[in-house]
Amino acid sequence: MGQIVGSAIVSHHPGLMQCEEFRRLQGAGEDSDLIAGYARLRTRIADAKPDVVLIFDSHWFTTGYHLVDGGARYSGTYVSDEMPWYLHGVPYDYRGHPRLAMAIEAVSREQGGYNRAIRHPDLGRHYATVNLVKQLQLELSDTPVVTVSSCQNCEWPHFLKSGEAIGEAIRRSDLRVVLLASGALSHRFNGIDWKPNHPRIFHETNVSSPENIESDKGAIALMAEGRHDLILERWDAEYRRKPWEAFGAHYLQMLGAMGGVGCRAKGEALSAYENARGTGNIHVWFPA
Repeated sequence: MGQIVGSAIVSHHPGLMQCEEFRRLQGAGEDSDLIAGYARLRTRIADAKPDVVLIFDSHWFTTGYHLVDGGARYSGTYVSDEMPWYLHGVPYDYRGHPRLAMAIEAVSREQGGYNRAIRHPDLGRHYATVNLVKQLQLELSDTPVVTVSSCQNCEWPHFLKSGEAIGEAIRRSDLRVVLLASGALSHRFNGIDWKPNHPRIFHETNVSSPENIESDKGAIALMAEGRHDLILERWDAEYRRKPWEAFGAHYLQMLGAMGGVGCRAKGEALSAYENARGTGNIHVWFPA
């Protein structure tokens, strides 16, 4: 019987892919704590000994289906169309896991859901996946990676349902799986001519608004208590309105796989809460 052996919300923000010298310049002499957080997360993943890492990619927007990449291997050189002036020339080469992808589709079809596997050899990558593959050194450990999309014509219960199918497919397998929800919490960008409130660009006071900071910290506190049910209760009135990145698809699908409203996994913050262009970012680990 397969099992989820750990899960995490993980920041993928592209500024973390810049060189340390530039990051320290932006950080008023200090690096982003999200970088140290990646090292802490690598330790948690290594201790969990997963057969597969499954990434909920908040940048892979699809329409009509929650897609699951089912290729045997992905390799190439990544360039971001969003910010190619620095996020370019990133080589990647890692294994997929077609059997898990196809199992997720089979369970979803059985349940009347909308998860589908796609195995096109030229399927592009997004930095919400590539940045994690690089920062978590998943190529070096030769850990297979499966990516799940964020379907943009869904309401939040559909994301929970997608996660339920994924969790059931994992349970029916013989695999140990770590889930990574790749994305931010509140996701409002600061204007192009915005002036920082704090000289350390990563400082939380540079997040888009005090209200978003308060909301993000409230959600993080609820995660620490394992009260995902209260987050869901507040979803429409609060977190959907901020909104969270990809309208929370990454977190909601992960949560659905972990048990949905009944999940009581307590979140351990593995980094400071930080700003990235106005968005609220943190790494939070949920043990099995």
